[in-house]
Amino acid sequence: MSLGPKKSLGQNFLKSRKAINDMISASQISENDVVVEIGPGKGALTLPLLETGATVIAFELDGRMIEFLQEKCASFIESRQLILVHQDVLEVDLGKYTFGKPYKLVANIPYYITNLIIRNFLSGEYQPTTMCLLVQKEVAERIVSRDGKESILSLSVKLFGTPKYITKVAKHYFSPIPKIDSAVILISDISRKTLINKNHEMTFFKIIKIAFGQKRKQAIKNLSILEDKKIWTDIFESININIHARAEDISFTSWLKIVDKFIKK
Repeated sequence: MSLGPKKSLGQNFLKSRKAINDMISASQISENDVVVEIGPGKGALTLPLLETGATVIAFELDGRMIEFLQEKCASFIESRQLILVHQDVLEVDLGKYTFGKPYKLVANIPYYITNLIIRNFLSGEYQPTTMCLLVQKEVAERIVSRDGKESILSLSVKLFGTPKYITKVAKHYFSPIPKIDSAVILISDISRKTLINKNHEMTFFKIIKIAFGQKRKQAIKNLSILEDKKIWTDIFESININIHARAEDISFTSWLKIVDKFIKK
């Protein structure tokens, strides 16, 4: 059986033990943890996770890898330390596998579903306590606002948790070698503590999506399609935000204040 990477599944096998150790260390994995892994492939990350004593629930779409791991990790599967699921993680009821208990997400995810994975796990019913992901380097940098600029992605992540850039992983540590470097990112303290209710969450996303609609325009000009410009000017001035600021130049904490003022207006 050929175990070469499938382009259709965005498979790039990780070959760096250091990157794997960094992910496990950053996530503070211990034998008491339940870990969800996405796309275990040949088990490069799965086996080190199992060595910590943690229970691993691994979701894999590739039937070839399922067969390979069933043989390679037979003892872990038999002891129920490894639960191998042949299904798309974006289509499963996580509560069925985690029983609604706390869990950590650790994964080398395909680039093309990065945003979907982040959004589904952060805003879903069963949030992980932490997420440690191997993603495109530029995506990791955008999430932590390395250039001092916010984005819809960075604000979305910060609404639910605290992102931290862990380490760069050069492209030559993957097979096949991708065109760009990757990076490990940790999102910790995941919760809904900054949200008052579901309406607050929906309003937050509605406002920032409109504000970023045309990035080169001032945030207030973009937001004026939602409410009169004067309302936004009054809100910005009341919390000392430059009325000429673009959306990317407004901090996460300031956006929280803007949303709160808008809801209470």
